[in-house]
Amino acid sequence: MTSTIQEYQSVIPHPPELAVHCRGVTKSYGAGAAKVTALRGIDLDVRTGELLMLVGPSGCGKTTLISCIAGILDQDEGRCSVFGHDFKLMPQREKTRLRGRTVGFVFQAFNLLPTLSAAENVAVPLLIHQIPRAKAIAKAREILDRVGLGARHGAMPSELSGGQQQRVAIARALVHDPKIIVCDEPTSALDHETGHQIMEMLRSVAMRSGRSLVIVTHDARIFEFADRIAQMDDGTVQRVVDSAEELNN
Repeated sequence: MTSTIQEYQSVIPHPPELAVHCRGVTKSYGAGAAKVTALRGIDLDVRTGELLMLVGPSGCGKTTLISCIAGILDQDEGRCSVFGHDFKLMPQREKTRLRGRTVGFVFQAFNLLPTLSAAENVAVPLLIHQIPRAKAIAKAREILDRVGLGARHGAMPSELSGGQQQRVAIARALVHDPKIIVCDEPTSALDHETGHQIMEMLRSVAMRSGRSLVIVTHDARIFEFADRIAQMDDGTVQRVVDSAEELNN
């Protein structure tokens, strides 16, 4: 009965065509004279099946916003629903369970475990959720094949190039079949050609089955891959445009 009540309390009104629906989201760090306001009333929607990029200067709140969307941080005020659920309203156990089922993460620094092979790194989200090891590794190898690394499943991170390590990180984000993937500067450590290859792979592989992507980036070279671009500054979304050309006008 408790679980049912918690599930019910986590659900808020949410347009069905949206993956993410944020209204009036605020977030601050610290208190008193040391208080820093990162988000100042964010209104933002992410459509189901779209690739939305968040752009803007360093410190404008982009990473804080995707952390709230992904349930890593709780907003102070406002609501931020992901497929109808607001992580802030959930007990920690329910939040962890839903995040593990719904959200995939791709980090700037890859965050691969150096003592694990590519397949073992990819399998980590499944192993955390107590999927049997043999089944988890088999699934990891399947996903590595989809991102073009099927022949390197046994390689250690130190034996892979930067682009290959990012492909492993993307495979890890995909392995549990999340509904939304959030990426924090996924191409910033890569050269131009490799960055484009990664973005092409994200569009062709990660966006299957109506999956949504939210990408924080400073890399103007990849703006062309976005369906829409949200420009942020000083903790607010200034505007949302449909193309890089419109962003420059």
